[in-house]
Amino acid sequence: MIKVLSYLKPYRIAIAFALLLMLTELAVELVQPLIMAKIIDDGILANDLSAVTKWGGILIGCSIIAFFAGIINSFYAAHVSYSFGFDVRKKVFDKVQSFSFANFNLFPTSSLITRMTNDITQIQNTVFMSLRIMLRAPLLIIGGILMAFIVNVKLALILSIVVPFLFIFLMWLMKKGEQLFKEVQEKLDTVNAVMRETLTGIRLIKAFIRRKHEVNRFTKVNEDLKERSEVALRVMEITMPVLLLIMNLSIMGVLWFGSIQVNTGGVQVGEVVAIVNYATRITGAFSVFSFIIMAFSRAKASSNRIVEVLETPADLIDRTDVDPHGTITYGKIEFHHVMFQYPDTDSPALENISFTLQPGQTVAILGATGSGKTTLFQLIPRLYDVNDGTLFVDGQDIRELKIESLRRKIGFVPQEALLFSGSVKENIAWGKENAGMDEIIEAAKDAQIYETIKKLPNQFETKLGQKGVNLSGGQKQRLSIARALIRKPKILLLDDSTSALDMKTEANLLRALKKYTCTTLIITQKISTAMEADKIILLEDGKLLAEGTHQSLLQTSQLYKEIFHSQSREERDYA
Repeated sequence: MIKVLSYLKPYRIAIAFALLLMLTELAVELVQPLIMAKIIDDGILANDLSAVTKWGGILIGCSIIAFFAGIINSFYAAHVSYSFGFDVRKKVFDKVQSFSFANFNLFPTSSLITRMTNDITQIQNTVFMSLRIMLRAPLLIIGGILMAFIVNVKLALILSIVVPFLFIFLMWLMKKGEQLFKEVQEKLDTVNAVMRETLTGIRLIKAFIRRKHEVNRFTKVNEDLKERSEVALRVMEITMPVLLLIMNLSIMGVLWFGSIQVNTGGVQVGEVVAIVNYATRITGAFSVFSFIIMAFSRAKASSNRIVEVLETPADLIDRTDVDPHGTITYGKIEFHHVMFQYPDTDSPALENISFTLQPGQTVAILGATGSGKTTLFQLIPRLYDVNDGTLFVDGQDIRELKIESLRRKIGFVPQEALLFSGSVKENIAWGKENAGMDEIIEAAKDAQIYETIKKLPNQFETKLGQKGVNLSGGQKQRLSIARALIRKPKILLLDDSTSALDMKTEANLLRALKKYTCTTLIITQKISTAMEADKIILLEDGKLLAEGTHQSLLQTSQLYKEIFHSQSREERDYA
C-alpha cells in the first residue's frame, strides 16, 4: 500500500492544509465537553447567568470555527483524492500499454479493467475519507482519553482499560478483512470476465439460442460474488455490536462510579458530564472505526492488486545499447535460425526459420492453421522476442533498434480487424499522427474502401459503433488496411487481411500496393493471392517447408502442388 500512497507526494501542501483543518475540528470537539462542564459547574449550579453567557458564547464561536474548517477540509480532501486517483489510474494505464503479449497472459483483460476502475476507486475513496474523517476517529479516541484524565483521573481509568482492548480487536478484524475483500475483488474479476464475453458475443449467443446457458453462467459467478461479499460484510458487521456493548458498559460504569463520587464530594457534576461526553464521543469514533476497517481492508486488498500490475516488469524493453537514431530505411528482412516458443508451452511455435526478403518484395506466407504464420508476423515488430537466432531488418538486429523507431516504420493489419469508436476519418487517421485529409483519402482509395465511404450517410464523418459493428467484414478489413497504409510503412504486414474480399477487390488492392516502396508480407490461404507475390513461403508445424516463386514451388514442393490443385478443383466445381 505504501507504493500506491507514494503518488500522494505532489499533493503534500494540500494534504497538510486538510490535516490542519481536520485537527482544528478535532480540537473544538475535544474542548467542547470542558466548556460544557464549565457551563454546568460555574454557571447553572452556581446560578451565575454571566458565566453561562460567557462560556456559551465561546462554545458557539468554536462551533462556527469547526463548521468552516470542515467545509474547507472537504474541498482539499476531494482535490487530493480525485487527483491521486487520476494519477494512479494514468500510471497503471501507461504500465499496461508497455506490456508485451507475454505480460498480458498474466492478467486477464477483465481483471485489468477491475483494477483500473473499482480497485483505484476504493483507494481513492479511502484517501478522501482519511483526510475527512478517518484520522479524526483514532485521534478523537486518544485525545478523548487524555482529556478525560485532565478532567478526572479516577473516572478516566475506566476508559483507559476498555479502549486498548477494543483497539486490539479492531486490528485483528482489519487483517481478517483484508484477505476477505481480496477474495471479493477476485470474484468481481470473474463477474466482469463473464459480462465482457457475453456482451462481446451477444450476436453469437442469439444465433445459437444460448441465452439461457449464458444467464445460468452469469448467475453462478454473480452468486459466488454475492456469497463472498456477504461473508466479508458479516465479519465486518460484528464490529459495531461489540463496540457498542463494551462502550455502553463503560459509560454505565462511569455513571455509577461518578454518582458515588458526587455524593461523597470527590467529583463535581460537570466533571461526570464531561467524562460521559468524552465516552460518548469515543463510542461514536469507534463506530466510525467499523467503517474505517472495512474501507482500509478493501483499500489494502485493492492496493496490492494495483502494485501487482505496477511491479510486473515489462519483458519487452529497449536495450541500453540501442542506437537512438537507428531506423528502417529499405525494409530488408532476414531470419537467421530463428526459434520461438510461447511462455508456458511445451514445444516451439517456430523452429530454425531462415530466409531473406529483399526490399520492396511482396511475399505470401502459406500454411495450415497452427503452422506459425501469425507468430512469424508478431516477431517482426517485436511483439514477442525470439528465443534463439536473430532477426535482422536492413542488416540490423531488431533488438538493437528502439522499439518505437522499429514500429513506426511498420504497417500492421491483424487477423481480426479491430476498429475504434469514432468516425471513419478518425479510424484511418489513427494510423498516423496529424494525418491530413489528402493522406486519408489516398489511403482509403488504395485500400479499395473510398467508394464505400462515399456512400455512407456522412461519408468520412460517419460514426462507427464499437469494433465497427455497423460495417461488414470486408469493409472492416479494408479500413484496417487504410489505417496501415497511411503510415507509408517500409514493412507492411497483412495477416489474412483479405480473406473477406472478393477476387476483383483483392486484385485491385494488390495492384495499388505496388506503388508503395515497402516490403509486403501477406498471410493468405488463397493460391490466387500467392501467385501474385514475388516469393512464397510455406510453413508447416513451425518449420520452413519451402520457399520460392509459384512456378518453382509447383516443381519442388509436393504440399504446395496439392494445395494448388485442390483450390483449382474447387474453383472449377464452383464455376
